[in-house]
Amino acid sequence: FSRAQRRFCRWRRRVYLLAPGVTAALLLVRPSVQAQDSLSLSAVHAALEAGTARVAAAQAAAQAAAERIAPARRPPDPEFQLGLMNRELPGFRLADPLGMNQIQLMQMIPIAGKLGLAADVERARAAAASAQADAVRWEERSRAAMAFYEIYAADRSIQILRESQRLLGDLGRTTETMYAVGAARQADVLRAQVELARMTEDLVRMEAMRTSAAARLNAVLNRSAGSPVGPTAEPGWGKELPPTDSLVTLALNRRPMLQAGGETLRAAEVSERLAGRELWPDPEVGLQYGWRGEEGGTMHMLSLMLGVRVPIWAGSRQKAMRREAKAMRDMAAADLLAMEADTRGRVGELAASAARAQRLRQLYTATILPQAQTTAAAALAAYRVGSVDFMTLLDAQMSVNRYRQAVVTATAELGQAIAELEMLTATPLLVEHPVPGAVPGGAQ
Repeated sequence: FSRAQRRFCRWRRRVYLLAPGVTAALLLVRPSVQAQDSLSLSAVHAALEAGTARVAAAQAAAQAAAERIAPARRPPDPEFQLGLMNRELPGFRLADPLGMNQIQLMQMIPIAGKLGLAADVERARAAAASAQADAVRWEERSRAAMAFYEIYAADRSIQILRESQRLLGDLGRTTETMYAVGAARQADVLRAQVELARMTEDLVRMEAMRTSAAARLNAVLNRSAGSPVGPTAEPGWGKELPPTDSLVTLALNRRPMLQAGGETLRAAEVSERLAGRELWPDPEVGLQYGWRGEEGGTMHMLSLMLGVRVPIWAGSRQKAMRREAKAMRDMAAADLLAMEADTRGRVGELAASAARAQRLRQLYTATILPQAQTTAAAALAAYRVGSVDFMTLLDAQMSVNRYRQAVVTATAELGQAIAELEMLTATPLLVEHPVPGAVPGGAQ
């Protein structure tokens, strides 16, 4: 052999010594997220049990609405008057014979069942406010789950990027070694450096996304934006989602916003009945007691009064109120129909998204990712003996990383779809069983 050939053989042996470490990095990626330090979705839900500011506000609004029921059943307060009648000026003495002192009490008495209808209106509004408070609670649960899965996706993406950086660094050093002895091209070294820089850029972006998602989770939990949020656990689900028809039926029967809409419609219907009875004038009854002092003693007088309000402006007042109540009832009915249609559509959309994410997740983990890992291992072996170039090896490894990231994305999409379905159905659909472990495609 020539001197150059002997030198190449020595460097080639060094490359072989490096290759097993690269192979181990390809096939046995160790998890960096430890199960004992991880944050599970169940822990997030447990933290929400104490309530949030939005839930507290909604519950206070419901309590305020409930307190309006009892006053609605009561008639207006009586009116009490004290009169000093027919006084002479400037002395302010009792004029004879009409001067007197008097006390008057007046009371309006609503008729035609107005008080009962008014109480029914407030009762329906209180039920709607209570359902809205329940809806806010489920919305907060969904918001927390959405943020959790964003953090999960960011954590796993960061982990994949860091592992890929270490692997690509090993490949880059191997390529530099081979380039030094003329067994690799300079373009291969430059491509490895470009890929490392691109991964650094992606890592910065994913870390910023994780910080943003953690701030959103802290906001839901009433914590400061900078409160630390630990690494997330790998989610696991113990059963399949119910069929779409069952989910739609469950949502139509249990979604709090639909219950609130139904109660709002009921309140509008009762309000329309109440407005139709405003043409019935409410009578007022009164009792008046008067007295005046005289030479022979005190003269006592008693008067009884009965009056009604005459609806002379019925066309522009009471009938307008009736038309307004009818329009409000029509609006409440249309809103309820729109919410039901949106619920059916959204449940169908989310069920399809969840099914798609589940199928893709199973496809990647069971078929595509193992095949890509096998291809990457074969490409590495071929690269070691010079059968393929560096670009083939790099593309094979980037395919593994891309499919690992696809598994993470599908898992996060599945979890977010389930979280929103739980909000729409007001039902915990799947019991989470956190899976201790790592990035899909690594060592389990």
